[in-house]
Amino acid sequence: MKLALVFVIAIFLLQAVVQASALSNAENSLASRDVESNAIAIHGKHPKKINCKFACARRCRKSSRKNVCHRACKTCCNRCHCVPPGTYGHHSACPCYASLKTHGNKLKCP
Repeated sequence: MKLALVFVIAIFLLQAVVQASALSNAENSLASRDVESNAIAIHGKHPKKINCKFACARRCRKSSRKNVCHRACKTCCNRCHCVPPGTYGHHSACPCYASLKTHGNKLKCP
């Protein structure tokens, strides 16, 4: 009886380890895809298509001037093919997006 209980516990632990390693592998592959897509967007080689309307809606949802934010964000997204995560900051996730400036040398992208 005790041997069967130990065997069942060992199987559950082994299953948990396998699932954890599968999740970490999936996260690593997603992170490498994000880095790869940003590198492609910077170098201009066949950029990955993203849904700029959705990405900019997510980015501008807390903006006090939503229409202005959406217009600027969509322009930046169409040029760079990426939008940083969150509603503010995180420009390191998309260097092209962060480097666009207005005629007044201010950041163009929200």
